[in-house]
Parts: sequence; C-alpha cells; structure tokens
Amino acid sequence: MPVDSGADKQARAIESQMTNAERLSLVVSVIGVTTEMPTHDKRIPPDMAMSVGYVPGVPRLGVPALRMSDASLGITNPGYRPGDTATALPAALATGASFNPVLAREAGRMLGREARERGFNVLLGGGMNLVRDPRNGRNFEYLSEDPWHSAVLAAEAVAGTQAEGVISTVKHFSLNCNETNRHWLDAVIDPDAHRESDLLAFQIAIERAQPGAVMSGYNKINGVYAGDNQLLLNDILKDAWGYAGWVMSDWGGTTGWECALHGLDQESGAQIDTMMWGQEWFTHTLQTAYQEGRLPRERLSDMVRRILRSIYAVGADTWGPTPAVDMDLHHHIALETARQGIVLLKNNGILPIPAESAARIAVIGGYAHLGVLTGTGSSAVVPPGGYAASINLGGPGIMGSARSLFLLPSSPLDELRKLLPDATIEYDPGTNPADAAALARRSDIVVVFGIRVESEGFDLPDLALPWGQDSVIEAIAAANPETVVVLENGSPIAMPWLDEVAGVVEAWYPGQAGGLAIAEMLTGVINPSGRLPITFPADLRDTPRPDLSGLGAPWGTPTTISYREGSDVGYRWYAKTGAKPLFPFGYGLTYTSFAYTDAEVSGGDTVTMNVTVTNTGAREGADVPQLYLTGVAEKALFRLMGFARVQLAPGQSQRVELTADPRLLAHFDGGAGQWRIADGAYRVALGRSTTDLEAHAQVQVRGRLFGD
Repeated sequence: MPVDSGADKQARAIESQMTNAERLSLVVSVIGVTTEMPTHDKRIPPDMAMSVGYVPGVPRLGVPALRMSDASLGITNPGYRPGDTATALPAALATGASFNPVLAREAGRMLGREARERGFNVLLGGGMNLVRDPRNGRNFEYLSEDPWHSAVLAAEAVAGTQAEGVISTVKHFSLNCNETNRHWLDAVIDPDAHRESDLLAFQIAIERAQPGAVMSGYNKINGVYAGDNQLLLNDILKDAWGYAGWVMSDWGGTTGWECALHGLDQESGAQIDTMMWGQEWFTHTLQTAYQEGRLPRERLSDMVRRILRSIYAVGADTWGPTPAVDMDLHHHIALETARQGIVLLKNNGILPIPAESAARIAVIGGYAHLGVLTGTGSSAVVPPGGYAASINLGGPGIMGSARSLFLLPSSPLDELRKLLPDATIEYDPGTNPADAAALARRSDIVVVFGIRVESEGFDLPDLALPWGQDSVIEAIAAANPETVVVLENGSPIAMPWLDEVAGVVEAWYPGQAGGLAIAEMLTGVINPSGRLPITFPADLRDTPRPDLSGLGAPWGTPTTISYREGSDVGYRWYAKTGAKPLFPFGYGLTYTSFAYTDAEVSGGDTVTMNVTVTNTGAREGADVPQLYLTGVAEKALFRLMGFARVQLAPGQSQRVELTADPRLLAHFDGGAGQWRIADGAYRVALGRSTTDLEAHAQVQVRGRLFGD
C-alpha cells in the first residue's frame, strides 16, 4: 500500500469532514446474534443479516458499513444465519501441503465472491501463524511451520480475496501459536528471533498482498498484550514496515482503551470484551479519554483514516452488481485443494487399488459411511446441504459451546464403491477392536480411518488418536497387514502402528469434496502430490516443549510459554538438534518418480538455483523441488529458501528457477534495526524434503546491512 496513493488522499479528505461521533463509531465493531450472544445489539440495524462484526457506515459521506465474516476455510455461518450455507474448503494445512500459490489465490477469490454475494466486505482470512507446537488446537487454520512458505501462500489467498473488492486481514499478529488459556498466555521469545520467524512471515505477506487489515492476537508477547503492543504495532508494523492499513483486535482481544495509543485502530466484537474484561473499551471509555485529551485528536484521525484508506484501496466502497457465484466451480476448487493437499506418507505397494479390482475391501471407522471431519471453532462452515452429522462436544471457556464434531457430507465409503464397482466393500464403525479385526481378517485390503477433532480454544494433550482408535488400528493390522490408514486431522499424529500397516495417507480435514478426493487418491484416479508443510515428530521429547505449559489448567489461568527455539521453528529445530522426525517437512510420496539434473547455482546479493526437473515415471504427476540453505561458512543453518510446484507428463522436463529472498540468508540485527548478511560462502542444496537433499553447492554471497 504505497503512501500518498489516491486512497490516502481520499481517506484524509473524507475523515476531515467527519464529526467526532462518526469517527468514534468506526473504531468499534459489534458481534451479531449467536448462541453465545443471544441478545440483538441495538447498534445493528434490525433488518441487517447477522455476522461476526458490524461497523456502521457514514452514508452522508459515502462510507459503507463494514460487515465482517470469519473466512479462512469458507464463509462461516454457524449461529449467525441459520439455513445459510457456503463452500467448505479443506484445512489450511491442505493448502499448505499443495505448495501451490495459484491454488491459494483461486481459493481466495472464491471466498471474495461468496462474501460479496452475502454482502460482506471484510473477511477475517489470512490465517498464517507458524506451527510452533504440534498440539496447538488451531494448527488446521494455518499453513505451515515455515515463514517463506506461509507468507507466499497467505499473500496469494489475500490477494485473491481483495481482487473481488473485499478487504482481507492477515492474522493473528503475532505468536498466537497455542490455544491453552490464550487470553492469559505470555509468549516469550528473543526479539530478533521473532523478527526472523513469525514476524518475517507477516512482513513478506504484507509486502506481497497489502492486506487491508491486520488482526492482533489474544496473547501477550514478552509481557505485553498483542493488541496493546507499542513495539509490535507501532514500531515494527506501522513505522518500520510502513503498513498503511488498520489493526483490528481479535474478538475479546482489546484489554484497555490505551490500546489505541499503542497501535490498535479498532476494537472488534466489543461485547466479547465485556464478557472477558468487564467493559467495552473503544466506546464510552475511549470517548471520555478523547474528550479529556488523553487520546490525541491526531491519533483518532489516524485510526479512522487507516480504516477508510483500506476501504478505498480495495474498492469496498464502489461495488457494482453482485457478481455471479458459480457454486459448482467453487466445489471444484474445494475438491482440487483436497486432491493437491493429500499427502501419501507410506506405501508398501498396496496403492493404488486398481479400478478393475474385485478384491474384498473393508472400510473401517471415521464415520466414513457419512462424510469427512472438519475442524471446529470460528472457522467452521456449513456446506451446501448442511452437515452429515453434528455432535456438540462442549468444554470449558468461551469456545466450549462451539466445540463440536462436524461431518461434511462427502462419504469416502460411497465414493470408493463408485470407483471400485467390481470390489466387495463392507463397512464397520471401528468402535470395537475385535469386530474390526474380524472384518479385516476376511478381507483382502483394509482401509481404516483415523480421525481427531481439533478446535479453536483447546490444545491437544498429546499426539494420539482419541477414543481408542490406535488400539483398533493395531488390532486390524495384526489381523491383516494389507491395511491402509487414512488420517483426518489438523496436526501431526503419533503412529504406534506405523511399521505394521502397508500404507498411510494424510488427508487433513479435506473439505466438502474430501470423500471423493480420498477415494480418487486410493484408486489412482489422481496421483498424490501433497508435501508435508509441518514436521511430524517421532516423540514429543524431540520438540522444544515436551510438556506444554498450562495444559490442563482451569480456564482463566495465566501461563507463560517460552518459545526457546526462537527462529528455529519446526524442521529447523530438528536440523539444529539432530533429532529424527517421524516424517519430515516437505515429504510426500507419489505414484511416479522425478529426477533433478543440470543444477546451476549463482550467488552475489542472494542465491539462485536453476535445475531441470524430469518425470522419470510412467504417470503424470506433480513434483515440489525445494531449495534449502544448509550452512554459512562453518556454521550449520537450515532454511527453506524457495520452492515450486511442477506438473509433468511422463518423460516431460521443465527448467525451474528458485531465487531466495535475501532475508532468508540473513539474521536480524536488533541493534542496527536491519537485516545483516555475513560475507562468505553459503552452502545450499535441492531437496525432496528436509532429509532428502541433493545438488549440494557452495556460493559466495556479498555481506551487507539492509532493510527494516
């Protein structure tokens, strides 16, 4: 968002004509009627369809009302608009596993179009917190553990949404990486390491997509709440990075009117702050502070101008006729995301199952006869036709009532029967190990589903499958080793049965077309091409925090989590410690093979690699070559610097160029307030994953101090 653009000038001109009452009305959003908020707030017009956030416009000046919707995985609707449905996308980790920026942009555009159809002009999308802990209950809403990967994909999704005239956020700024007592969590991290990891992801995404708004997190960072954080919001985001949009709080994330002095421009879902902290802060309290001179006039004007500026920059004030929404196309986007996001983790030759197979196949567990699982919380989406099933699980805290087992109506069992018409397929619910083993014993092939409900507001106690599913899988594998495990989950899974089964498929939460995508992958209709965007630990003892601070404490208990890994998040921690993961970042099998040849590497101001990728197998497929930094001089330093997704027919080759953002070669020098690249020799390699590297090379890079 270049400063002094037409949008800036328009924002200044309009803000200068506003009354103080109009200014103050723009810096607060209120939440609509839900099961948690059953009273209709009088600030929302009675004929206005409910949503997660409403801000009145200024009709006399042509300023539209802001209507907001949660949006990472689709236009959310539970509780707000009974009967409304929308396209339910797979988990963001599935998009991450696709390593496909084009697909991320298509999904963003889809979200923008469906938002426009419903009158929403602000989407709370762009979820991009780094996966720092495999037990985080909200990992399924995020893209990966890597700053560059997360930034590239998040930026494309945001750009796609904003191309439709709908403002998108990026969120949650920053270190909202655990859900355990998140409102009272203090995330402790070295400031320079913060700049090199989570903040670098946000910085790159903001540069590339220019989101209209940034949403702050619930948590504290080094003792100061994210929404009240002068260093984070003013010094870094607005001053160092020159961000021109506005900062909104998360719902219930404004902790005092003074947040306005420290960079927060809008209190969101103000009634939730009353529930959490005893009052709304940006209504009467902020007005009083303004009248008494404690909130400067220029600061209030700046808050308003930032909101207006984003409205004008994105074009949310100049909507024409509502664009036509092709729900069939959107269903295809959900299907394609599931297809490209599924990761084949193990295959001892059992897959694919031939279409002409007449085998006796057992399908067991996971409610596979009804549909596929989805994550729960504010990102939940009711798909066309509604849920196949919904079971409220409950739990403590403000998100307890929303914690549910939702099944999207795309049955893997039904789809397998369609794709394998000559096979004999029986289903067992998997509730009893003995029954499941009996069916497995009389079958040629077993496909068993392992599922886990993951939810906003709750971290996982461990990485196990719940409800005794591991025991069921172990009994099945003992009865018939020709077993494939299909996982539906939003974080890494422990696999005590891994050596006993013939195949493992990571399907994540695969969205409204997930049953079909899973069946297509199992039968070879599609060639699996997903790559892990997160590391799967072999043991929690190998992670930075084997014991998660505060886990199991009553809701409302203050807790401190030390992110002692600093910028060595995920695979970087494993490279640093030498621990061997269960499955590494970037890993994924296919039904074909690829070769890398003629690699050429150049240095200078950054590192560039050119390499030829060839499909050496018998099937069309997609490969994801990954460029890694492996060391500088005598120091080991492991970082993803670039990737590409390449679709190739058998025998086809393509020349690929991967160029590193210089910040990925640097460390942040807090004393200088800039990035510093050391002069010297940099070691790089091309990888199929972090543990499968080739084309090792060494190049000279010019040392320098640069950027903010």
